[in-house]
Amino acid sequence: MSLILPFLVSLIITILSIPITLKFAFKFGLVDNPKTRPHPAHLHTRIIARAGGLPIYLGIIFSILIFLPLERSFLGIIFGSTILLLVGLIDDKVKKFNPYVRLLLLFLAALVVVSFGVGINFISNPLSGFNFLPFGLNQPYIRFDQIIIPFVFLGNHYLVLVADIFAFFYITTLTQVINWSKGVDGQMPGITCITALTLGFLSLKLLQGGDPNQFFLAQLSFIVAGASLGFLIFNWFPAKIFPGFSGSTILALVLATISILSGAKVATALLVLAIPTIDFIYTFFRRILSGKSPVWGDRGHLHHRLLDLGLSHPQIALFYIVVSAILGSIALIVDTESKFFGVLVVAVIFIGFILALNSFYDRRSKINE
Repeated sequence: MSLILPFLVSLIITILSIPITLKFAFKFGLVDNPKTRPHPAHLHTRIIARAGGLPIYLGIIFSILIFLPLERSFLGIIFGSTILLLVGLIDDKVKKFNPYVRLLLLFLAALVVVSFGVGINFISNPLSGFNFLPFGLNQPYIRFDQIIIPFVFLGNHYLVLVADIFAFFYITTLTQVINWSKGVDGQMPGITCITALTLGFLSLKLLQGGDPNQFFLAQLSFIVAGASLGFLIFNWFPAKIFPGFSGSTILALVLATISILSGAKVATALLVLAIPTIDFIYTFFRRILSGKSPVWGDRGHLHHRLLDLGLSHPQIALFYIVVSAILGSIALIVDTESKFFGVLVVAVIFIGFILALNSFYDRRSKINE
């Protein structure tokens, strides 16, 4: 009940907030109108509210205030999420908000979270089983907490240089991974719900192993799952509301922070989010190699190619959700080394799949010409 209640409260707050958000969005023009707000990745012809970050924010933040202690790391989540909400609402309103400015503000939100003590001090070494490796490469952990710089921020604190830099880039990358995975209705909140549940169940597993800090992280995971599910109900095809920049990045920011604070879930998050992560990496380098900026959107994501094959929005969303659930189940029963090699195997398979889809799409385009 101590985990179900936070889940239900977050779910209910998110659901109750959405009708109010819809009125707010249409009244103040926070909408996606394909005629006045053109975008190469648009897949809809209706005018749809964009301010989905607001109910997600309310569901998560109010639940945190109700159920969790206001420790530094949770305060960092609140302040970082508030920045993302404000940035997202501006992005929802402004037709052409500069993506570089938006990215800088995303960096600011991640920096705020890290400044509240969220850092990756170590990760498990996936090569630890290879005893023949030299230079200590077979050690069980790769540590990032060797360089410490004291400073004062809201009380005495210190900068763990490499650990905090690593955490900063991990948070910003994961927010972009999830932000780029909201191309079809129901896709993004479905993925984040599965990821949050996986992290929550893993926290319960670690709690049984004697780590009492995992209880609050499990609660936070179920809070994120509740907000994701509540939003999914209204974002399922045909969507009544879009998450916008703030909706996806707030969920991603909290998930990234959970996976860092646990000390053992970065590999788990990456395995569950393997398909969106692979699509992100492929899209990032595809845009650069074609001479385009990686932050400007296009219609070349995996979900776009699946649409070109004739799959519907619900079918694509279910594909992402089912694959994430399968990978999440695997993540709960295997060790870190297996997760690492699992990510590599999934990466090879889906990069080949994406290349095949693009090749098929290019050939069909030439035939149609």
